[in-house]
Amino acid sequence: MNKITREDALKLVEKYVSDINMKKHLLAAESVMRALAKRFGEDEDKWGLTGLLHDVDYLETKSDFRRHGYRSVEIIKNEGYDLPEDMARAIIAHACHPELLPQTLLDKALYAVDPLTGLIVAAALIHPTKKLSSIDTSFILKRFKEKRFAAGANREQIKSCESFGITLEEFIDIGFKAMLNISKELGL
Repeated sequence: MNKITREDALKLVEKYVSDINMKKHLLAAESVMRALAKRFGEDEDKWGLTGLLHDVDYLETKSDFRRHGYRSVEIIKNEGYDLPEDMARAIIAHACHPELLPQTLLDKALYAVDPLTGLIVAAALIHPTKKLSSIDTSFILKRFKEKRFAAGANREQIKSCESFGITLEEFIDIGFKAMLNISKELGL
């Protein structure tokens, strides 16, 4: 078993994720997870890789959500990579399976980040320029309060950031700035 690197993870994303929007979601999750790791003094590479790989199974499991997360871990291990237990746990727990709910800081962060990236993308896309640089944290916060806006972005899941000591406003700000830093890769 080999230790997984970002280059390895990107190859897995390329191999298993054909949908361009899902690839962008994974890059966005990686960037936000890295920023959160920095905020908490955690391992930025580990947190980033967890974000980058968390939905590598999505296209395969979207019609069988009970396997979501578990299959990602299986794919990574079957490809010959060692996956630290805390990363594997977070990847599975982000799908909120009753038998493995988010418990650790890494689990909870990934769980909250997952829908946040979609909310931020949707906020950028309703602006005439369709660019992250044209919006700000307060714009996203206003959209967050509109229940019909980006209805698929689970508000309770995003607000769960408070369970690990970050206000909603700070969480959105961290996520927005992280995604703004990779706006070219995101096409936003």
